[in-house]
Amino acid sequence: MKKDFRTSIGGQALLEGVMMRGPDKYAAVVRAPDGLRVREERAPYPKEKHRVLGFVFIRGVCNFVQSMSIGMKTLSWSADQVEWEENDAAEAAANDKAVSAKKESGFGRGLFAVSMVIALLLVIGLFTVLPTWLGGLLSPWLGERSFLRNLAETGLRLIILLTYMILVSLTKDIQKTFAYHGAEHKTIACYEAGDALAVENARTYSRFHPRCGTSFLFTVVLVSMAAFLLVSLPLQALEIGGRLGSVFLRVGIRLALLPFVVAISYEVNRLIGRSDNALARCIRAPGLWMQRITTREPDDGMLEVALEALKRVLPEQEGKDAWGTE
Repeated sequence: MKKDFRTSIGGQALLEGVMMRGPDKYAAVVRAPDGLRVREERAPYPKEKHRVLGFVFIRGVCNFVQSMSIGMKTLSWSADQVEWEENDAAEAAANDKAVSAKKESGFGRGLFAVSMVIALLLVIGLFTVLPTWLGGLLSPWLGERSFLRNLAETGLRLIILLTYMILVSLTKDIQKTFAYHGAEHKTIACYEAGDALAVENARTYSRFHPRCGTSFLFTVVLVSMAAFLLVSLPLQALEIGGRLGSVFLRVGIRLALLPFVVAISYEVNRLIGRSDNALARCIRAPGLWMQRITTREPDDGMLEVALEALKRVLPEQEGKDAWGTE
C-alpha cells in the first residue's frame, strides 16, 4: 500500500470499544471480562442497493443516515455489554436472554427508536433552538435582517458545542471513550501508512486524524450559516414571515435546509479529504483543534480492540476502500 493512501474506512468510539465501518460491512468490538466481544453485520453503501443513491448530493444524505443508524445501533449494543460487567456471569446470562426475548417481541426495537427520537430532539433543542433564541435576544443590537445576527447564531452554536464537549469530557467514563476514539485514529493512520496492523506500530501514530467526523461537523456549521443567509435574503425581500425574527420560523427554515446542508457538506468533505493544500488544511484545522478535547491517548488494550475492529472490515479487493469511493 502506498504511504499516501487515504481510506474511506471510518469508525466510532463505543463504550469499552470501537466500531469500524468498511465498504461492505461494519464491526463493533468491545472488551468484556470474558474477552473481546464482536458484532459484525453486512452494511454496503446505499449506492450498492440503488444506483441513484450514489448520485452527487443524494449520496451524502443517504450515507449520513446510514452512518447515524449504525452508530446508534452499535453504541446501544456496547452499552448492553458494559452492563454485563456489572453483574455476575449467571445474572448476565439471564439478562442477555431477557434482552433477546424483548428484541424478538419488538420491544427492543421500539425502545431503541424512542431513544433515537429523544436524542434527536435534544440535539435540535441544544444546537438549533437555543442559539437561535439567544440570537434573538441580541437582535436589538444586531438587527433582525442582518448578516451579523446569522454570524452571531453560528458563533453561539460553536460556543455551545465546545462548552458541551468540554463539560462531558470531565467525566471519567467519557474520558475512557475519548481514549478509544484516539485508538481508532491511531489504527486508521497505521493502516493508511501501510504498516503492519500491530499494537506496537499503531502506538507510534498521532491520535489526531485529518478526516475525523469532527471536521465534518464544523463543515456542517459553516455551510448551514451560508445556506440560511442565502435563503433568508429573498424571503426578507418578499417580506415572507415579516422580518424573520420569529425563533420558530428561523428554526423551521434551518431544519428544512438540513438535508441540503448535509448533502453539500458531504461533498465538501470529500474534496478536502483528497487534498493537502492550504485551503483544505484551513478547513480541517478546527476539527483537529476539537480533537484535543474528543480524543485521548489510548492504552495498548484499547489499540488491540481498535485493530481487531479494523481487520474485520478490510475489503478483500485492495483499494476498494479508497477515499471518495463510498
